[in-house]
Amino acid sequence: MIKKIAPWTGMLGTWLFTLSFTVNGFLRPGYDPVKMYISELSIGPQGWIQIVSFMLLGLCIMLFALGLKEAFPTGKGSQAAWILFLIIGTCYVLSGPFVTDPMAMFDNQQTLQGTLHGIFGALVFSLSAVNCFVLWRLFRAHEKWKPLSAFSLIAGIIMVALIVLMKIGQLQTGLLHDWAGLIQRCCLIISYALIFVISLKMRKL
Repeated sequence: MIKKIAPWTGMLGTWLFTLSFTVNGFLRPGYDPVKMYISELSIGPQGWIQIVSFMLLGLCIMLFALGLKEAFPTGKGSQAAWILFLIIGTCYVLSGPFVTDPMAMFDNQQTLQGTLHGIFGALVFSLSAVNCFVLWRLFRAHEKWKPLSAFSLIAGIIMVALIVLMKIGQLQTGLLHDWAGLIQRCCLIISYALIFVISLKMRKL
């Protein structure tokens, strides 16, 4: 049952989440997707849309993780890959209700819920990048999955670079700070693309 559901949750979950924050950001007055993080869509009366989107994506990734577990019952990195996805999905679910603080808020003004959202978000980004390299190792050991090994490695390298740029942008004003939202979106879309192609491969097999 999980094998049949998991590919669809991986494909539809990531696609619908991307569509949701894109449309929501376009329609939200005063919101700049180039400068502002996706999480800032959770702020305000319409914030429930983004909160629900976070939680639904998290549940989809958790189901996808269980499908990956069945697809790779043994092998190097097989256990680590699905467990990392399970943790990532859990972090998405937990981050939803804890609304982030505005990006412009100073560190000493951050709320508890904003801090918790930041912690869960940091786990999502860091573990997503790490898992790219775990998947690269895993796919190399399976003939049918080898075509995705190079994509996983390249995705991991790019994500690490983008995470570094995001961190620099958080620490200083300037070009990177003004493009923080775009950098974040690029990083997430790469991770979602990887989940999507893995899900597509799972469905074909």
